[in-house]
Amino acid sequence: MQDSLQNLCIFHALDGLREGLTQFSGPSRAALIYAVSPDDPLRVYDPHGLLRGHEPRLEKIYFSSRDWKPTSPSPQKDLPEEVLRQDLELAGLISLGGRSKSIMYQMWFTEHHPNICSPGPTQQWLEHATRLLSQDFACGNMLSIGTSGYVLQDCSRHAVRDHIVDTRNMMMGWDTRLRIYPILEAVLAISKTREEGQRPFGRLVFVEPSSLTDLSFLARFPSMEQPNLRNTKHSRKLLQSVEHSQNMLISDGNNILGVARGALPEFSVVAAFQGGHGLLSLNNDPVCSFFDGAFHSSNRKPNLVQLEEALLERDIDDNTRHKLFQIVRHLVKIAQERKHGCALVLDLGTSPLNISGQHLTDPPDLEEPHSLALAGSLAKLDGALHIGADLHLHGFACLLDGRSVPGENMGRGARFNSALRFTAEHEEVIVIVVSSDRPASTLQRGTELTAQCEWTPLYRCLTSPPPLKEWLQSSAG
Repeated sequence: MQDSLQNLCIFHALDGLREGLTQFSGPSRAALIYAVSPDDPLRVYDPHGLLRGHEPRLEKIYFSSRDWKPTSPSPQKDLPEEVLRQDLELAGLISLGGRSKSIMYQMWFTEHHPNICSPGPTQQWLEHATRLLSQDFACGNMLSIGTSGYVLQDCSRHAVRDHIVDTRNMMMGWDTRLRIYPILEAVLAISKTREEGQRPFGRLVFVEPSSLTDLSFLARFPSMEQPNLRNTKHSRKLLQSVEHSQNMLISDGNNILGVARGALPEFSVVAAFQGGHGLLSLNNDPVCSFFDGAFHSSNRKPNLVQLEEALLERDIDDNTRHKLFQIVRHLVKIAQERKHGCALVLDLGTSPLNISGQHLTDPPDLEEPHSLALAGSLAKLDGALHIGADLHLHGFACLLDGRSVPGENMGRGARFNSALRFTAEHEEVIVIVVSSDRPASTLQRGTELTAQCEWTPLYRCLTSPPPLKEWLQSSAG
């Protein structure tokens, strides 16, 4: 009975953690290695294969060394639990765990997405999972089964807040007057408030009251006339005064104090509103982005890792590969900044294909800044840019066609599916599709290289997870 209760606790905690991180960072997996008591074997719960491929490193950590094992069976009496923040150096993963009187050892894992602003909020999320599972094991109450899972599903605001608070406390100590929860509430409220139909732009900076004298104020409001931050409509109106400029609104976390310019004091929290989205930073270090009324881990920069890998597989010299990648990255950045979709055809054959569209008698050299700027403008037209391995623009407004292929997604529109069909019939071609409302996609041979799998939820109670030793042996077999 006790084992079944513990298994249910693990199942609900991990499923809630996975769901929450998926909302925060995109499709995410999670895994857990744990031992309840010093006499128990280490067990692994990895329902979606997150830890596969890391077996040699796990073998070294847990069976070739005893560094992971606590020196005492449980934390000291005055410390009921202890967070373990050591880096296990598993490539592409974020890990954090702890030990307590109810669970001798636990280590949680999730994916380190390539476009993440900071791993800090995700680490805080794993810390919440660690504490909640310890409490579930200590309580042993069947009536509360599943509660931790629900909490972990909606933890983004708490994780962001805890990361900011912990970072500021480490840098400046506990003597701080900025309350982070109201700041986060205000940021999301302002981001959703339109003024004359327009989304917000500009910077709102939250400064420690003791550091206000370090600011160069251009205008400051009298103490009795400072707009309250909770007055979202008023705050949104004032943000218009710093749109598209180096100026910024200054707040002490309660009221808006005025407009300033120049260097910011240390420990300042900055919300940079950029229309439909924004970026939250601490000391110029990005913490997370915000859009659609929620916080997200994404830095919203184009993720072209798969393109870089695809170019490495092609028989082209390193210099050309590097320049081609830089050209694509620049064009994708322009399209995303201007908020329009486009498609870029990288034609890596020995001679350019004859693609239907607007051809050019003297293809511009995209290494030239003015030609690259022209290509950025032409990308806005319907159709694709045709870029050759010679780094020249051979055409624009190109029409891509082909026969239907598996993997088409009617939810992605004509640009995406036409490119998918075109790459299926031309192996020498790579196509990058930029949608106005989603990241860039890299397509090759009829497949989207940037596609992310949606991990199937588990709708059953698990049996006891296998011992880690057996799990490693089964992988080796």
